[in-house]
Amino acid sequence: MGTKSRDRLYGTSVRIAAQRAAEARREADKLACEAWNKRMLAFKGPAQPSPTLGDAVNAGYTYLEVRCLGCDTHQTVALDIVRRPKTTPVHELERYMRCKDCSEVRGYPYKRSHLVALRRTKISASDPPSHWWPGER
Repeated sequence: MGTKSRDRLYGTSVRIAAQRAAEARREADKLACEAWNKRMLAFKGPAQPSPTLGDAVNAGYTYLEVRCLGCDTHQTVALDIVRRPKTTPVHELERYMRCKDCSEVRGYPYKRSHLVALRRTKISASDPPSHWWPGER
């Protein structure tokens, strides 16, 4: 049996199976990111275990919301431009986060930050920062 006839017989089923596997991975990544977000917003952690950068981007969560403990501001970090391997867990990024405003005031890199949640969009007027539960507004 030649290659062309095998492609005609099995090519469609192979492509459909690969597409279904990609959709299943995307759904699994989405559920893992939602579970991590709920754990972070409800209990303020623990941040470990967290989904990897690749899982978060695959699920559509392209931003990470970070809260500075010094000036109490919320900022978003784009996960698709982070210079780390896609297998890096999200919680490992916490030690690299620096607040630009606090660093300028103090004169040295100020690293006290807290991961809040994964987000699909940047913080804006129409999409405000996340709130921790219970009671913080």
